[in-house]
Amino acid sequence: MEVSEDFTITLRLGQQPLSITIRRTDEEAYRAAERLVNQRYNSYASQYPSLGNETYLCMAALSIALSLKKNEFRNDTQPFVDSMRRMLETVEETLGTEKAQ
Repeated sequence: MEVSEDFTITLRLGQQPLSITIRRTDEEAYRAAERLVNQRYNSYASQYPSLGNETYLCMAALSIALSLKKNEFRNDTQPFVDSMRRMLETVEETLGTEKAQ
């Protein structure tokens, strides 16, 4: 009997069950993502008890997306590379040397 690469799991995000088909190799990542969403969800639900499930899920999604974007900005080295390139050009111009091609 051959084991399929894909299978269906049910995640619970807040109070919302979500059945999805995923690759078996991705299950651990999906379960970790489920835990992260629920941690954020529960945090907002305890801070703002009068809001609803949909609002908590939106707040959790925004919080996670914001963390992701901040991390991307922090890891973006292109501005530093550009700055170093400009500084090197200035040094080479000052010394009267040509840029290595």
